[in-house]
Amino acid sequence: MAKLPNLSGKEVIKALSRVGFTSVRQRGSHVILVKETPGKKLSTVVPLHKEIDKGTLLEIMRQARLTRDEFIALL
Repeated sequence: MAKLPNLSGKEVIKALSRVGFTSVRQRGSHVILVKETPGKKLSTVVPLHKEIDKGTLLEIMRQARLTRDEFIALL
């Protein structure tokens, strides 16, 4: 299992957009991303911080249904 790099909110949004997530709206410094697939709708919130905490990043990956290795491959 690879170590997670330090990422900004913009880098996380760019990585998630590669697997079909689109920005729906923004409230303050938080962007809501959605991916619609047949039968389900995945959504997650990404803070636009200079550096996202590891716990927050792990939760974003869980909500996006991505493993650590899958997410790192998107970077």
